[in-house]
Amino acid sequence: MSNSVSIETTTGRVEGQCDARFDAIAEAFVANFNEHDEVGASCVVTVEGEKVVDLWGGHIKRDGEAWQQDTLCTVFSATKGAMALCAHMLADRGQLDLDAEIREYWPEFAVGGKEHALVKMTLDHSLGLPHVRGAVKDGGFYDYDYMVDRIAEEPVFWEPGTRGGYHAISMAWTVGEIVHRAAGKRLGKYFNEQVAQPLGLDFWIGAPVSVEARISPMIAAVPDEALMATRFIQTALSPEQTPTQLFMRDFMLVNPNAKECHQAEIGSANGVTNARGLAGMYAPLAVGGELNGVRLVGADTLARMGRVSMASHDDATLLIPTRFALGYMKGVDNRKVPNAVNSSLLIGDEAFGHVGAGGSLGLADPACRMSFGYAMNRMGNGLFMNERGQALLDATYRTLGYRSNASGAWCR
Repeated sequence: MSNSVSIETTTGRVEGQCDARFDAIAEAFVANFNEHDEVGASCVVTVEGEKVVDLWGGHIKRDGEAWQQDTLCTVFSATKGAMALCAHMLADRGQLDLDAEIREYWPEFAVGGKEHALVKMTLDHSLGLPHVRGAVKDGGFYDYDYMVDRIAEEPVFWEPGTRGGYHAISMAWTVGEIVHRAAGKRLGKYFNEQVAQPLGLDFWIGAPVSVEARISPMIAAVPDEALMATRFIQTALSPEQTPTQLFMRDFMLVNPNAKECHQAEIGSANGVTNARGLAGMYAPLAVGGELNGVRLVGADTLARMGRVSMASHDDATLLIPTRFALGYMKGVDNRKVPNAVNSSLLIGDEAFGHVGAGGSLGLADPACRMSFGYAMNRMGNGLFMNERGQALLDATYRTLGYRSNASGAWCR
């Protein structure tokens, strides 16, 4: 039975609903404000397709207006889960073959070592095209057609399929354009028509002007000594043009507080939503692919979505161990990796989803029929989950009867 929540914290009021069985999640959410400098955030958990936690609180900026139940924010790479879902839905409907060569859909792409690259390689970060090397024009990432042309012309960094390296931004125009060509409509429109509207989600890849006033500005992370000492940051600051260095360049070319960014279509990085949108998108995937009459994918497609496709002990971009399904992150335990900060995602073995820069997250765990969403405006340091989001995950798994994550994944 859900109880109303209204708790004053040191940095604003927390409100919402929480099933009494899941009080530990509400306690962790409140603790994030009292102990971990949460500014504004939302958290939603569903089990068996029903919301058991729906919390929001804090402020849209420090000392600003209160964060409301319909406040939105940029969720960065958590958007990749939405983009990947579109590709899998097209595959499920026979409109896209993930095992086909990309050139079957996009002939212009087949140059520069990409001639035989497969569609699935765009999803599991093995394509070898994490960035474009040359300078990007001002506002270039907001110009979809410009970036599609740039990506098509770009030669690979490594032979497609031979190694994994996080494609932080380029997936917007590789996966995005393949979806466009397979569906006959752009990614943002397809997602809106086939996912967000049927499920009743406030979630956009290319937000309309009408929701601009509801979008909370993002507060950049403040680098600390531990972060600056990481192998990732040291390599990113090197003058040598590597995938890691270009990652940092590209990250600075996306301004999450600009209207132009909110309204652009960057399927890898600029989704605008909240925890309700994230958990709501994954809720059908946690219970077999269909919920309340809305069918996203069938059982075979869902099984493929959650299966590891590419794993690496040394990701070519992030320089840490990573594990990816087709378009989704799998759990990874990097707690003992030297020279790395907040680089783990501790979840169940069957779970799949995607972290966003600063710590947002959406995921489904079919093993416990749970979906999870967390979105916040104060970004944390590190590459994956920081203490705020992970604490919410930990409380969720413990409440569902999981015993420990000492093995690297939550186990019963």
